[in-house]
Amino acid sequence: MRIIIFILIGLISVFSYSQKTSEISTIDFVEVLNDHKEEALFYYQKNWKELRESAVKEGYISSFEMLETSPGLEYPISFILITTYAGKEQYDLREKHFAELIKAKGSLDLLNEKKPDEFRKTLFSKENVVRIK
Repeated sequence: MRIIIFILIGLISVFSYSQKTSEISTIDFVEVLNDHKEEALFYYQKNWKELRESAVKEGYISSFEMLETSPGLEYPISFILITTYAGKEQYDLREKHFAELIKAKGSLDLLNEKKPDEFRKTLFSKENVVRIK
């Protein structure tokens, strides 16, 4: 009987741990507009990336990735942006936390006078993406 109880406690502990560490991601697929790749790359490195570096330091997210790909005619995606949260609590607080970080950072850093909607477009975003275990 003790062995069965020990096994059940072990399974509950493993299940509880896996639930607490269930990562959730958001993924954005970005098109560069009007051949303004330099402006888009600068924008994402100086704004998106820096905010996420701050978010990792503050414990607001667990990780992030910025991937580059060659755009095609059917799928004109140049960048794939992934933000990963340690679990549901971080994910649910994402808007609040990023609003704090944006306010602290201040104005956008831009390469030149071009505004973000002139050089990049988010083709689609996917929220609440979970890793298959």
